[in-house]
Amino acid sequence: MRWLKRIVLFLLLVFIVPALAHAGLWMAQKRPSSWSTADWSSANILPKRPSVSSSEIYIFAARTGGLKGAFATHSWIVTKQAGSSKYNRYDVVGWGSPVRKNLRAPDGKWYSNEPVIHHHLTGKQARKLIPIVEDKVSKYRWREYGDYTVWPGPNSNTFVASILRQVPQLATTTPVTAVGRDYPADNQWVTYSDGVLRVTIGGYAGFVIGKTIGLELNFLGLVAGFNPSDLSIKIPAFGTYSFI
Repeated sequence: MRWLKRIVLFLLLVFIVPALAHAGLWMAQKRPSSWSTADWSSANILPKRPSVSSSEIYIFAARTGGLKGAFATHSWIVTKQAGSSKYNRYDVVGWGSPVRKNLRAPDGKWYSNEPVIHHHLTGKQARKLIPIVEDKVSKYRWREYGDYTVWPGPNSNTFVASILRQVPQLATTTPVTAVGRDYPADNQWVTYSDGVLRVTIGGYAGFVIGKTIGLELNFLGLVAGFNPSDLSIKIPAFGTYSFI
């Protein structure tokens, strides 16, 4: 049984200990007691009056509420097409019909937590990809009442991750803290696309390996790994840290 003890020790050191450490830091900070007392207003990251001529695609992420925020972020997609001065925000939420358009301000805080721009694309490429992204959003399969599952998915991060995988030209993934990102939205436990191999056991455990991603190990939604291409490490609950 030595091999079993080694596996347990590995899981404890690589996943559980970092997650508990971040939970301790998280709980030491003051947080809203409920969604009704949280701040959902704009974080004033995006221009209030964007250029009408510009096309933009943003991937946002922010820590979620309650104890979940110690381990997970919520992610969403924002688009703005040339010819319009209006942003469109696309989220999946856990109440009612999951897929929502313009539920909050495009750069709104999430449970009082400041969002960050995880990825930004502009110009001709954004203009070309916006219709494709919005078409994939409209065809997202887990869009009916009752389709949302907090863990292991399909949840808000499953939604964004699945769109990004279907539009590889965006050249990004969701943050490693986006718990639910590895849930198989297409019900495929093994996939290979654009040089990336993904293997999952229903979103509970698995791995991802690819030249641009490096190696990611997933256990109960927590992600650990490294990426030689940008000299980064991925720490469960904490996120990605690059040495470049």
